Amino acid sequence: MTALEGVKVICLGQFYFAPYCTMLMARLGADVIKIEAPQGDPYRRLPTVDENGYPIQFRFLNSGKRNIRLDLSTPAGQDVLRGLVRNADVLVQNLSPGAMDRFGLGYDQLREVNPGLIMATGTGFGSFGPYAGESAMDLTIQARTAIMSTTGFEDGAPVRTGPSVVDFMAGTHILAGVLAALFQRTRTGRGQHVEVSLQDAILPSLTSNIAGQLSENTASFERTGNRHGGMSVAPYNAYPAADGWVTVLCPTDEHWNRLRGVMNDPAADDPRFATMPGRCEHMDEVDAVVAHWSRTRRKDDMAATLKALKIPCAPVVTLPELLEDPHVRERGVLRTVTDDQGSFMTLGSPLVLSDSPMVEPVRSGGLGEHTDEVLSTELGMSADDITKLRDTGVI
Repeated sequence: MTALEGVKVICLGQFYFAPYCTMLMARLGADVIKIEAPQGDPYRRLPTVDENGYPIQFRFLNSGKRNIRLDLSTPAGQDVLRGLVRNADVLVQNLSPGAMDRFGLGYDQLREVNPGLIMATGTGFGSFGPYAGESAMDLTIQARTAIMSTTGFEDGAPVRTGPSVVDFMAGTHILAGVLAALFQRTRTGRGQHVEVSLQDAILPSLTSNIAGQLSENTASFERTGNRHGGMSVAPYNAYPAADGWVTVLCPTDEHWNRLRGVMNDPAADDPRFATMPGRCEHMDEVDAVVAHWSRTRRKDDMAATLKALKIPCAPVVTLPELLEDPHVRERGVLRTVTDDQGSFMTLGSPLVLSDSPMVEPVRSGGLGEHTDEVLSTELGMSADDITKLRDTGVI
């Protein structure tokens, strides 16, 4: 059986944050019902589409969910949600702050309908604190939490991270909170409210950078480029190769001594480089020595040499190279699926459980594709009931 077989989830998520959480739950075997506003998830309307015009981001995050269209601003739509909540285990939402309360669908109201409900709320800044209630997106949280000010090079402008690290890290955190609440419910029989904010979820990733700010023993910089965030490990950088770049780091003196041996450069024997504090103090010179050795070698050959010596390293892979990477393909997190309509790429799951098979991804549905099915099977509505809701614009 799958890990979450029999668990029913309502997803009121949009963009990446909550949909990633519920996508992982679907892969774990949960029955996920995705509720979209009449205009649909905003990511249905992005210009990044496949050859059939289907939005790729939406497909990545919403495969395996049943899709219904529902106007929660109407009393009838609110009644439909309450009906679905009555038999649900989990509701995950990241609508604009306060939206659920304005609809009369906040946790205090919904737990009266279902005391065992676990409601997970994702926001930018949480429900308390000076910024509570402010809207937020991945980019604005990166700005507000020093992610941007610590990304890039010292003499350059702040830079956002390439991937949407805030949304996906927060999505993983909210999944952890939901699973913990599900486990606790097996002992108490009660549901609870889980809250995760984008800001809270990303702050722990700044551990090295904050340590650099607090330490009295290292130079303090905000933007350290490809160097260690706390400027406390050297060498630690991306170094030029004959055909690209390769990352190399030596977290201990022993690693440095192995690297020094393979470089066979008298400059690396400088006694100032013998210890980590010395290498950090003379980081520019250390990087110059490593770059002098690396720039004449191909990145894959150099990585193979260093891996054999157990020195942490990796070639810097481009996006086209990543999509063809044999390890990525075999692991299946990026997965090409073939069905009766053709082939498409989507997300598998990074979670691997030895006794719980993952649910294979399928093509994600259209806006409201499963509305009739969900209302009839979950709420027992007749065809006439459903038609009335459709005629009044509720669904």
